[in-house]
Amino acid sequence: MPTQKSQNHNIRKLSKVAGGNSFSITLPIEYVRKLKWKEKQKLIVELKARHLIIKDWKP
Repeated sequence: MPTQKSQNHNIRKLSKVAGGNSFSITLPIEYVRKLKWKEKQKLIVELKARHLIIKDWKP
């Protein structure tokens, strides 16, 4: 029988950032590595039909 940790791998909590005007969510490290994203990298966040879309920012 799977452990609770492996069953809830894709369940994340929404956290309020200090200052109160923004929220954050953690991403699984394997997703970040697969996308080859780096710390402080600029990303585009869009809301379409109740789905968040996160893309790499291209200048």
